[in-house]
Amino acid sequence: MENIINITPENFQQIILEASQEKLIMVDFWADWCEPCKSLIPILEKLAAQYSNDLILAKVNCDEQQAISMQFGVRNLPTVIFVKDGQPVDGFAGLHTEQQIREMLEKHLPSQDDALYQQALMLCHEKNFSDAFTAAKQAHELAPERADIKILLAGINVELGKIEQAKELISTIGLVDQDAQYQAVLSKIELAEQAADTPEIQALQKMLEDDPDNMETKVSLAVQLHQANRSGEALDLLFQVLRKDLNFGEAKKFALDIINALPEGDELASKFRRKIYSLMY
Repeated sequence: MENIINITPENFQQIILEASQEKLIMVDFWADWCEPCKSLIPILEKLAAQYSNDLILAKVNCDEQQAISMQFGVRNLPTVIFVKDGQPVDGFAGLHTEQQIREMLEKHLPSQDDALYQQALMLCHEKNFSDAFTAAKQAHELAPERADIKILLAGINVELGKIEQAKELISTIGLVDQDAQYQAVLSKIELAEQAADTPEIQALQKMLEDDPDNMETKVSLAVQLHQANRSGEALDLLFQVLRKDLNFGEAKKFALDIINALPEGDELASKFRRKIYSLMY
């Protein structure tokens, strides 16, 4: 359903009563002869486009729909009434600025961090952990004190093999917020740590201890670490090799592949992309 709609008696119940259970309805009462109405409409349409996930702009032509305007008790034009759960919750009369209307809207719309949190939850349900990471990280940056966002982001980090980052986040959760989801993430971290230490990795680590400068062993160990979702350790090893020989085997290709596979917004990607550019240029 489009989020800019002309209200008629036929769709009144569907929009004002039913759709308002899920979204905020911004009802704009206007008329052709009203010059301030014509100035206000582009502002309302712009805001409707910006908040399209949570807002419906319902336009009422008062000359054509007098019964509806009377039902709302409209006496002056333009008048805008915000409806939620079938009931008016706010509104204004006369011409207002975009900023004034935005401030009123934000009192009734989900906060940006909550919208991103819900988006991340949905993406996790779809097993799209890379995009979920980006949304959850943005939510965390907007509301760094929210424990539910930190727990969600920690869980996503586990799914992406970012165990140290997950442990760092989960360690900041206070006792009062250590709920079932927190315990589930702790269990995932423990299992991931056990799974990440494979016999192949242990054998290669032993070889590297015996021969610390063996670049072939470092590359082989980096590949195994990446496969175990330990990308940070893998990149550290690869850059030890690249600093000595930029063209050693497939080290540069492996490093770029790992960096490009990291989700958008991952600090690890930014850190090592700068490093590789400094070596190449």
